[in-house]
Amino acid sequence: MDLSANPDSPLSGGGNGGGSSSSITSLSVVSGGTSQSPSRYEAQKRRDWNTFGQYLRNHRPPLSLAQCSGAHVLEFLRYLDQFGKTKVHAAACPFFGHPSPPAPCPCPLRQAWGSLDALVGRLRAAYEENGGSPESNPFAARAVRLYLREVREHQARARGVSYEKKKRKKPQQLTGDSSGSFCSNQHQPPPGPPPAAGC
Repeated sequence: MDLSANPDSPLSGGGNGGGSSSSITSLSVVSGGTSQSPSRYEAQKRRDWNTFGQYLRNHRPPLSLAQCSGAHVLEFLRYLDQFGKTKVHAAACPFFGHPSPPAPCPCPLRQAWGSLDALVGRLRAAYEENGGSPESNPFAARAVRLYLREVREHQARARGVSYEKKKRKKPQQLTGDSSGSFCSNQHQPPPGPPPAAGC
């Protein structure tokens, strides 16, 4: 595979995504025609989509979006590891499982699981926004989900961190009566004065 050297990480939006025009015209993100600037999420999604399009064009042989499969997505995610900034300790490393190692080590830098997970989510949405069907979305492939799970579990062990979801506090529920109204006795106006005795 002949990939042009890019000193900036594709995930950070570095590089101009230029190059020669190709037959992958469906990879350009269609803007909604609004005069407002896109949100950070939309701008990042566009950069990610353009980076993936450049990756497909530089692939040997070049790939069209229609030819792209979950296997190509996995290849792309592994390619991105060279731009990672997260230290992932090898099993033989003395700092394996330590969240704050006391000294440097030669273990490789990788893309963090959270970054890959967010990237796949953005590309999955961009694929469908650009005319791809949800049924054929390579970013939603089972192999991609399994790969992300393996990366999460491996990085959690190697870095000594937990990726468990934080449990949300349950909201306090008000007690209700059988009619479905909540605390009906608390919101009634105070009783008025007693009726006057007739003269």
